[in-house]
Amino acid sequence: MANEYTAVVKQDNGWWIGWIEEVPGVNCQEGTREELLESLRVTLREALDFNREDARKMAGTPFEEALIAA
Repeated sequence: MANEYTAVVKQDNGWWIGWIEEVPGVNCQEGTREELLESLRVTLREALDFNREDARKMAGTPFEEALIAA
């Protein structure tokens, strides 16, 4: 199941800039809208992977994972 996130995008002085509403720190700037959306996808995936790895390290062992929805 793929999660969905909201990208806020706009053109500013010839650049496309954007960020992901739900994940602070995921923001990008590119020359085209398509490049921006791809950069946001890549950056979001990297941020989620990093946060997941960091959370698991902080939990130590043993730990349990539980899926939740908001």
